[in-house]
Amino acid sequence: MSQLPSRLVFYDGVCAMCNGIVKWMLRIDTAGMFRFASLQSETADQARKAHPGIPSELETMVYLRDGEVFLRSRGAFEAMREVSYPWKALSWLRVFPVWLTDFFYGILAKYRYRVFGKYDQCPLPPPEDRARFLP
Repeated sequence: MSQLPSRLVFYDGVCAMCNGIVKWMLRIDTAGMFRFASLQSETADQARKAHPGIPSELETMVYLRDGEVFLRSRGAFEAMREVSYPWKALSWLRVFPVWLTDFFYGILAKYRYRVFGKYDQCPLPPPEDRARFLP
């Protein structure tokens, strides 16, 4: 893949909570604008070369929009700006300081495996959604 899509969400592919959030995003993204790739993927490696600000830590949700990188809570809030109401209202949380929202994001990221579980490998998306996932 030579060029990355304009709306790309990177997530921890073995995290049960993260996979659940991706499934939810697939449901609420009625326009089909988001593409998804795990942080363990070739696409993530390619994106890191083009955008050195993308960390390799699996605790970080990354939203890449038109070449701009948004991390952690900011990534989640920016992605929610793209969907329709009522879910778009979650983007309003970006009015809080990044240090505060990332503090809570960090707590959730730290305990996500313990609370929600972990897969041995990245699960395959359902056939109807596979075109929205990058290798």
